[in-house]
Amino acid sequence: MKIDLHTHSNVSDGTETPGELIRSAAAAGLDVVALTDHDSTDGWAQASVAALEHGVALVPGMEISCRTAEGISVHLLSYLHDPAHPGLLEEITKSKDARLTRAQRMVSLLAEDYPLSWDDVIHHVAPGATVGRPHIADALVAAGAVADRTEAFSAILSSRSRYFVQHYAPEPAFAVELVRAAGGVPVFAHPVASARGRVVGERTYHEMADAGLLGLEVEHRDNPEEGRAFLRRFASENGLFMTGSSDYHGKGKVNVLGENVTSPEVLAQIEELGTGCRVVRP
Repeated sequence: MKIDLHTHSNVSDGTETPGELIRSAAAAGLDVVALTDHDSTDGWAQASVAALEHGVALVPGMEISCRTAEGISVHLLSYLHDPAHPGLLEEITKSKDARLTRAQRMVSLLAEDYPLSWDDVIHHVAPGATVGRPHIADALVAAGAVADRTEAFSAILSSRSRYFVQHYAPEPAFAVELVRAAGGVPVFAHPVASARGRVVGERTYHEMADAGLLGLEVEHRDNPEEGRAFLRRFASENGLFMTGSSDYHGKGKVNVLGENVTSPEVLAQIEELGTGCRVVRP
């Protein structure tokens, strides 16, 4: 069984609709795929219909943007939570609103040096989608300022850039608590992806575990091998399961569906622990 538990549609920063993403998953030979758009569950309905049509099981999920008190970005995957849970929904709405304000401010700064307007960015955002830096990157590509998203992030949109603006995000342990309260299964996404920026120390892992963290995304292209060894040790010592996934974004990243996978045994654990909704099976 081929299981990929981390993908994005154009409801956040992927380039395919939820339905197209499920079709791509079927074409890639996946048996199970999770849709984990940033701070949004708006793609679940369309993906569920497509899952039944294309014979792929769908794990409804979401990727929550978090930040530590020291300003370090943390991403938390949530599986099988109740999308209408008031506490989690309120926090996600705050994050989405903050992302929008942040994006507008960044575009204003960028417009001082690049041929870029807010309308140029919105052109790349699907209706109702969570606005993020990848959409700004797509606008910069369209304007001829960079060749692709990778160059945009390395040269212009990184957290070290003068154009970068922070946005509100919950602290990781609090986000874990919210996911558990919503009946979801929280998993720390690409925890040691140091090429993306600063990564947290072991104290944050313990805080998240104490709050109810259930898993670590170990097999991910952005986790260096030495970091994976630490993750395996921490998971073993703290009773956490381990996942693997692609973090697929369509044409938005080079990541390929199914390049890393999760075991059926871990999927069974997620299904047993998640009480907010169910896996959609054809």
